[in-house]
Amino acid sequence: MDRGPRRALSPPARRSPVAAPSSTPASVDRAPARTRWWGFGVYAAVSAAHVLALIARADSFVYPTKLLLMPALALAALVALGTAANSRAGALLLLATALSWLGDGAGFFFPFLADELPAMLLCFGLAHLAYIVLFQRDLARRPIPRWTLAYSVWWVGMIVLLWPHLGALAIAVAAYGLVLGGTAASAARGSRITATGGAFFLASDTLLALLLFLPGMSAALTGPWVMLTYTIGQGLLVLGAVRLLAPAQERNR
Repeated sequence: MDRGPRRALSPPARRSPVAAPSSTPASVDRAPARTRWWGFGVYAAVSAAHVLALIARADSFVYPTKLLLMPALALAALVALGTAANSRAGALLLLATALSWLGDGAGFFFPFLADELPAMLLCFGLAHLAYIVLFQRDLARRPIPRWTLAYSVWWVGMIVLLWPHLGALAIAVAAYGLVLGGTAASAARGSRITATGGAFFLASDTLLALLLFLPGMSAALTGPWVMLTYTIGQGLLVLGAVRLLAPAQERNR
């Protein structure tokens, strides 16, 4: 006799499919989070094309693909950041990529200079300052790890090794080394991804400095490694920064 009321409760249970539409908006909301990273695939493709052009010595493709690197990375950051690109941290990140672009194309953007190297050092130096401010002020998630003291040893070693060959650029190169090491150390405050990116960026500029100033270095052998480590370093710095900014973006939706 008491089963009748229990059966009467069964019709509401059949309404459970009505709850299904509520899961649809959630999946729609999650779709942008899954698809917003496609820009980094474009950046990886451009980077691979550039490095392969260097290896194949396809000179007609080397410089054009180099000039596409930072625009592709900036596009990836813009797509992934969304509205967070309008924040102070987003602006600093995009500023760092823009200054790096000027450094990559110093010979193209500053054709009136007899030597593009000082302009390249200045542009990348300013890019590193933007990265340092970004990671120290906006993306610091932990104290600077003790292991980053190794970057101080690196700087001293590079100055001792290169100083006799630097000539009039000695002070500029020494100052650039400080901000380069500063970026690598500051990026270690963000995440493992940004710390790895900073280390790769430092490795790239170390190889470049050896290529530019140390006699006997082969551009054919060193050049692809310079750009491979550079593209990895920049890509990881920006990817890691975007991932650090993403939680704040999701909370503000």
